[in-house]
Amino acid sequence: MRLMKILGACALSLLMAGTALAEDVIKIGVYLPLTGQNAFGGQLELEGIKLAHAEVGEVLGKKVELVVADNKSEKVEAANAVKRLIEKDKVAAIIGTYGSSLAMAGGEVAEKAGIPVMGTSCTNPLVTEGKKYYFRACFIDPYQGAAAATYVFRDLGFKRAAILKDVASDYGIGLANFFKKSFKKLGGEIVSDMKYASGDQDFTAQLTEIISQKPDVLFIPAYFAEGAIIMKQARELGATFRIMGADAMDNPDTVAIAGQAAEGFLHTTFPYDEKMPNMNPAAKKFTENWKAAHPDKATNVNVALGYSAYMLFMDAIKRAGSAEPEAITKALAQTKDMPSVTGNLTLNASHDAEMPVGIIEIKNGQRVFLGTVVPAL
Repeated sequence: MRLMKILGACALSLLMAGTALAEDVIKIGVYLPLTGQNAFGGQLELEGIKLAHAEVGEVLGKKVELVVADNKSEKVEAANAVKRLIEKDKVAAIIGTYGSSLAMAGGEVAEKAGIPVMGTSCTNPLVTEGKKYYFRACFIDPYQGAAAATYVFRDLGFKRAAILKDVASDYGIGLANFFKKSFKKLGGEIVSDMKYASGDQDFTAQLTEIISQKPDVLFIPAYFAEGAIIMKQARELGATFRIMGADAMDNPDTVAIAGQAAEGFLHTTFPYDEKMPNMNPAAKKFTENWKAAHPDKATNVNVALGYSAYMLFMDAIKRAGSAEPEAITKALAQTKDMPSVTGNLTLNASHDAEMPVGIIEIKNGQRVFLGTVVPAL
């Protein structure tokens, strides 16, 4: 009997210790495409999240634990990943994801469960539209598309534009429409609006038609692999117009795949570059920490966005004084002028981050940050 009492007391002590330990840990879920079509972007964002986690690691005197799930670049798996993080891992909040269609799939699950999510680079407006619990650390496609149109029309003086978009991509369709609307509103003419489907490798027919219309610029809201092939084939066909893309083209492999065809290529991006002038203190700290951890690897805006998403949660939890999902959600909605890598972040009424749009040009095979543009909306 005495032995049973001792064993019972030990079991109770262990249970209480386990409960205390659980209470001293704040679990933050992460769902990103670590395999599949969008793996490169997801892996970069995870590196940014881990960099921020190594820098902070705890909040409100509690250890922060990251629980990472691979959404495999698939919509169904994105929803399943969020479901597992909430129901099995009991996370208080979730970071993710690269890819707007993946974010929309995961967002529906988080919304029903009442768990706050901080998007990284999911720029389609539908990701946060009508959502209470979904936020993002990036700008949205209407803003980015308008910025691209403003830059080519106002800064470059181009009046004739063509578009080549992926009809299977929510990201591509949305950006193409926003660019088209803004360019026409500014006084430009869309001379060709062509389509392709994800996975296509031959764009000869579309590019031949586009070349015949003699545009000043071709806008390709593509992911980097297909975008690089489009650039290469356009130059092989003798195209002399400028080509412009968006943030999904901000990838070192763009130049690796396109080669010389990438020369002069322009794209919009988030307002951070390790060589940008007048870097703010938060960006300097991020850059220094990245170089210390990865001395032989350049920084990237996707790394910066993953880093910012983590910091937004840490800031919200501190201000809320709580890691309860509802308290975090309320604090996130009140985020204003938080110092970040991409400038002082404010999350607006639509839960989207407000910031200018960066412009990149490929010169001599190198990514060159030209500055920022505020769209003429």
